[in-house]
Amino acid sequence: MNKVFLIGNLTRDPELTETTSGVSICRFAIAVNRNYSGADGERKTDFFNCTAWRGLGETIARYAKKGKKVAVMGSIELRNYEDSQGVKRTGVDIICQDVEFLSPRDGGDSGYESDFTPSNQAPAGGKKKPTLQSFDDDSDIPF
Repeated sequence: MNKVFLIGNLTRDPELTETTSGVSICRFAIAVNRNYSGADGERKTDFFNCTAWRGLGETIARYAKKGKKVAVMGSIELRNYEDSQGVKRTGVDIICQDVEFLSPRDGGDSGYESDFTPSNQAPAGGKKKPTLQSFDDDSDIPF
């Protein structure tokens, strides 16, 4: 079974492109802190290149921004290639199957665009959100 779950911060804005056949592909990278500190007392960080296809990739490109925290679920894919000097190298990619945005929305700087405003926050512009009033008239219900 090849499954990986990672939680980290985007190291750059996602890049959305299309294949020659028109399929959307989004590439981004995340930084994931290790659970322990090294001998020098500093926590180490691992960097993972991630790839998301089609609708998932389009959603990530639209709503995710550099520095935002995400949870990525997917599989590990190893790539063997030769660099420009002819040295054989291996690359590790995470092929995303699901991504959740974990950073809270803050002001206009969040990068997440949504019409949803939590009930404990005032909407932009200082206008009050209308409240619903209960309607208790059961007299015309036929049962």
